[in-house]
Amino acid sequence: MAIQNFDQQAARLGKMAGEIMAHAKHTEVLTPAIQNLDMPKNKSDTLVVRSWVPFGGTVSAPNSFFGTGLTGDTFAASHITQEGITPAADTIVPRDVTLQLNQYMALYALTDKDFDLYEDDVAEAMKEQTGERMGLVREMAIYGQMKSSTNKFYAGSGATSRSGVNTTVAERYVSKVVRSLLANHGQVITKILSPSTDFGTTSVEAAYVCYVHTDAEYDIRRLPGFREVAAYGQRKVISEYELGTWQRVRFVVSPELQPVLAGGAAIGTTGLSSIGGVNIDIYPFIFLSKDAFAQVSLRGSAAIEPIFLPPGAKDKNDPGGQRGYIGAKFWHTSGVLNQGWIAVLEAGVTAL
Repeated sequence: MAIQNFDQQAARLGKMAGEIMAHAKHTEVLTPAIQNLDMPKNKSDTLVVRSWVPFGGTVSAPNSFFGTGLTGDTFAASHITQEGITPAADTIVPRDVTLQLNQYMALYALTDKDFDLYEDDVAEAMKEQTGERMGLVREMAIYGQMKSSTNKFYAGSGATSRSGVNTTVAERYVSKVVRSLLANHGQVITKILSPSTDFGTTSVEAAYVCYVHTDAEYDIRRLPGFREVAAYGQRKVISEYELGTWQRVRFVVSPELQPVLAGGAAIGTTGLSSIGGVNIDIYPFIFLSKDAFAQVSLRGSAAIEPIFLPPGAKDKNDPGGQRGYIGAKFWHTSGVLNQGWIAVLEAGVTAL
């Protein structure tokens, strides 16, 4: 087990000890657009989220209203009554999504000498690092579940899998995803923004939200008619990392939403990014409708629970109280609630 000791980091005594420099911090963007559910304590480690299938739909196709072989006209006609005859009664069907809680934990260790004598407050730095690290753990757990959505789309003429992706995000591919969300009755997440009296502002449509890596920014900005955040009439951004909007989609970027390296078609002369220069790197564009996805926390422990055992506490495992621990833990899970209301478009990005 690694333990922070007095000699592990070079001290600055005898030198000019300046301010502690800023360090890289992760970008957390996924949680604002998803449902937040609480799991009661002392009940179970599993939460079953239930919805009711609309008439005409099935558990496997819960977003259909007309059923197999029916159109809107025949659907309506099937409800016409006959004089004196009571129609057959129907039942409703539940659709359950099971989410199981996992415990996540991070832990740092340090010695009493480091705690008592070292010139910088290492313990405080560990606390800060723990909070940031656990936030990233939660973000990546959510991202992993979102990427696993079965409602997949691929950028490339005739592409039906990741290995066929050979182009960047474009109008037709984004429009195809939006068409799917609309056909599945996915509700938009953001409201219409009206133009203000400020110079150069424009209105913004009610929209779905798309999350993607920052590498895709160049290609997103090249979509015809794309409007950056600065052009919004009312600056009601989803996140400080919101890039802008194109038709029914608002884009949010984060460097933590990592691509699948070298997962696409042969790079050839496409001019796309490739980590090894052979196959195209694949970037998941995650599109969300309202109520498509949820995260679950244990009620009463929604926040990260800190762990702080300072050096000095003596027991049979540490008679001298020479070791201390700093960390955090939390219970969490997340998952897709309706596959028709979330979509993943896999595309390449232009090499710059």
